[in-house]
Amino acid sequence: MTAPGRADTLRFATFNTELSRKGPGLLLRDILAAKDAQVNAVLAQIIAADADVIALQGIDYDLENLTLAALSDALKAKGAAYPYVFAAPPNAGRQTAFDMDGDGKTGGAGDAQGYGRFFGQGSMALLSRFPVATQDVQDFTQMLWQDMPGALLPEKDGLPFPSAPALAAQRLFSHGGWAVPVDHPTLGRVTVLTYHATPPVFDGPEDRNGKRNHDETAFWTHYLNGAFGAVPAGRLVLLGDANLDPDRGDGLGAAMADLLRHPMLQDPLPDQPTVNWPQTGPMRVDYVLPSADWTVIDAQVMPQAPLASRHSLVWVALTP
Repeated sequence: MTAPGRADTLRFATFNTELSRKGPGLLLRDILAAKDAQVNAVLAQIIAADADVIALQGIDYDLENLTLAALSDALKAKGAAYPYVFAAPPNAGRQTAFDMDGDGKTGGAGDAQGYGRFFGQGSMALLSRFPVATQDVQDFTQMLWQDMPGALLPEKDGLPFPSAPALAAQRLFSHGGWAVPVDHPTLGRVTVLTYHATPPVFDGPEDRNGKRNHDETAFWTHYLNGAFGAVPAGRLVLLGDANLDPDRGDGLGAAMADLLRHPMLQDPLPDQPTVNWPQTGPMRVDYVLPSADWTVIDAQVMPQAPLASRHSLVWVALTP
């Protein structure tokens, strides 16, 4: 649905659904059953947002995208068709041969490239009403952390943490980092930049998760500055779950503050919290940041739906 008199209005959204289950195939089972209260609450939130393009986090990945297809079918059955979907193999649950979290063991959920009890747990996806140019997607999921400009690599007692070989194999993104082109019939190509950063907690004094979280967001500042090649021509929208508030919480908020100040971006919802963690209070961790060449028509942090997720869905309506 477009705004009255504005057929060229586009609405972009991000939503950490927290739909992830404890084992592979369980989320697909729950979606197909059409009786799960959380699944139905998430569907209701997505439908209410009425976005043209929405980035989802917390949805389990499978190699054939059966779970994502089932979610898309469930939305279509309720009158919200998203004929174009995108997901790529994530780092979540991708096991390594190393002790990645420094607990002295290997083979655990924390020893994957991104935390996960199984490959693809709690991953990312994109739903779109317009064609996704999959052949032109830039997928940075395999990028090594040490290749990030100015990387804040963790150390303990002056040595690489948890070990030099583990750190050398560590990828930057805990889930993934994508630049996904979407082709609109009249506006042309719009590039959606999206990611889901690791929480900056659950570690020790080496601050491994905090530093990685910082660098997952700092990556996009470098990206917009051309550090990884030419920035895509045309309009951009950066959106996702940064797990980082510029001012509050345990994260290294300077990375988000820098991104929010970037001259290529604008912030339609400054200082509006998207979660309310019991241990921290209200925090802003979910973002939709359009490039500066858009005109913002409307924007909202939707009221939290406790049955669905602890995160609020965030949407922004834009026009050229």
